[in-house]
Amino acid sequence: MTDGAVVRVERRKGSPMVRAALVAYLLLIVYASWFPFTGWRSTGLEPWSFLNLTPQRYWTGFDVAVNIIGYVPLGMLIVPSVYPKIRGAWAVLLTAILGMLVSGAMEAVQTYLPSRVPSNLDFFTNSLGCFAGAFIGVAGARSYLNESRIFQVRQRWFASYGSQGLVLLALWPLAQIYPQAYLFGHGQVLPIFSEWLSTALDSDIDLVALLHPGAAMSVEQYWLSETIITACGMTGAVLTMLCMLRRGAPRVRLVAAMLAAALVIKALASSLLFTPDNAWVWITPGAQGGFLIGLIMLAGLAFAPKAAQRRLAIGTLLLSLLIVNTIPSNPYFVSTLQGWVQGKFLNFNGAAQFLSLLWPFFALWFLLLPSHKLNRQADRV
Repeated sequence: MTDGAVVRVERRKGSPMVRAALVAYLLLIVYASWFPFTGWRSTGLEPWSFLNLTPQRYWTGFDVAVNIIGYVPLGMLIVPSVYPKIRGAWAVLLTAILGMLVSGAMEAVQTYLPSRVPSNLDFFTNSLGCFAGAFIGVAGARSYLNESRIFQVRQRWFASYGSQGLVLLALWPLAQIYPQAYLFGHGQVLPIFSEWLSTALDSDIDLVALLHPGAAMSVEQYWLSETIITACGMTGAVLTMLCMLRRGAPRVRLVAAMLAAALVIKALASSLLFTPDNAWVWITPGAQGGFLIGLIMLAGLAFAPKAAQRRLAIGTLLLSLLIVNTIPSNPYFVSTLQGWVQGKFLNFNGAAQFLSLLWPFFALWFLLLPSHKLNRQADRV
């Protein structure tokens, strides 16, 4: 089968990458809408009680804008996800209905969360955002699915099984937004489990402290730990991309773009969430050493066989997860967090935390997919 035939088949089936992006975005909406997932209780109100015409007392233009903009990508993703089976006005109608159902479900569940307030204004503005996104999607679905340069570049540079992986790669720079104790130290889930257990058992439980009874880490140990976490997290993420590339892809430029995007977003997030003076606070000796070691590792692995890149990506991500979950919190980072005022970004920070916590687990899931058995065939394309 020729490359052209492969492309024509994929066009008739739509875009798996867009559908994977839709699933990822739905998960982000769920996390942002129900964060922080604690204190579930019944207030005696019906879950659909927010569906009324009573005007909201307290709202701002910022809230309305965020609610609309936040659901525009959902509408834009639903339309190409159902293309080419459903098109035009029917696609807009279906997207509008699905947007209302998703928004309604998010508000209904908030009835049982004490930290959240279900709102008819949120429901209407979210639905409006999805409806607007549907029109954008219909206007551009065919062109950006079948005819755009981005689509052609994706076919030329990336293996056919890499749709889910491309979504992961796009999310990795965004996973840097949430404040982390260590550069590229994603997946720190033990503190979250400690909080859940403490709440459930009504007792102070620290799973990380149980791994280090009575032992305090020195500054040098923190530096060494951050060096390993940074090097492994960075190498695992980049190798995830490299194992999807075809032979003619510009590896060096793509790696540079991926790392530059992550570092720029990290600096901007640190500046916005704390103060401009903290834009580069994460550039510690451990982070610098880990970044340099990561570059050296990637220089030697950039042209390795895809199967080897995939196995090393799995290994480095697992090592990073192991260390980041078994060392105590960095006292310096804890003191820095005290200056973090979440304010209007509470919901956004919930989605950012979701990415930071679960990105390496999603990456491991992708790397372990059976589709990677096609690596050898992809190498010949």
